[in-house]
Amino acid sequence: MIEVTRLNNKKYYLNCELIEFIESTPDTVISLTTGKKVVVKEETKEVITKIIAYKRRITYKYCESEV
Repeated sequence: MIEVTRLNNKKYYLNCELIEFIESTPDTVISLTTGKKVVVKEETKEVITKIIAYKRRITYKYCESEV
């Protein structure tokens, strides 16, 4: 999960496994596979960076447990 900020400054965690696509319109709109859309303050590149960091963390932990 990644931490994102709604437009009302409330932070929450989003299951990034459910992200279908991300748009800049100019706000960042995250569309989920559930059909829900979430508008966040973070720029698109920042959300993508958070997703990549999350995926690396879980992949590294998985690979580490294989040793």
